[in-house]
Amino acid sequence: MDNKFRKSLKFSISIAVITFVLAAIFSIISSSVLTEVVWGIGLIIVLLIVFTGVVFDMLGIAATAASEPPFHAMAAEKIPGAKEAIIIVRNADRFASFCNDVIGDISGIVSGTATAVVVIQLANVFGHSDGSTVQITLSVVLTSIVAALTVGGKAVGKFLAIHSSTKIIFMTARVIAWIESNFKINILSASTKSTRKSR
Repeated sequence: MDNKFRKSLKFSISIAVITFVLAAIFSIISSSVLTEVVWGIGLIIVLLIVFTGVVFDMLGIAATAASEPPFHAMAAEKIPGAKEAIIIVRNADRFASFCNDVIGDISGIVSGTATAVVVIQLANVFGHSDGSTVQITLSVVLTSIVAALTVGGKAVGKFLAIHSSTKIIFMTARVIAWIESNFKINILSASTKSTRKSR
């Protein structure tokens, strides 16, 4: 029990550090990019950030809902992506933590920051200074729209993740397999090590 707790604590700390670094990087990049573009492009960027959060939330849930047997059959036939899918399912807790907690939460935070930048740009277009009624109204409207799209999108994503988990994980695994083979990046290296140890 102590050993499991230590492993869990170590993983939690590493995830927290990764989240801190990625959140800082994404916030800086998004803020610097948004200040250089018109509000219309900025709004599209905000929607892309929201979409990213929704997709990764769906992937995390699909990993916990999927089961191994269908992928073992695919692996026996040497179908690309099958082995990666097995690794994802076997390490569903870690995969879900990364997708839901790291990428999902960062997307939510960054989308909020990005929305604030777009609001300021729109307020400047209308010629209203900080704290004006127009800016407050724009802030409330855009924030509400982003929140509604995020919650609504995640609700749809959860439905798809639960009812099509095998397809979603297999598609994800094939993308990961393609990236690993073409760019020589070991995306699932940590998961592979933990899987081998558990055998």
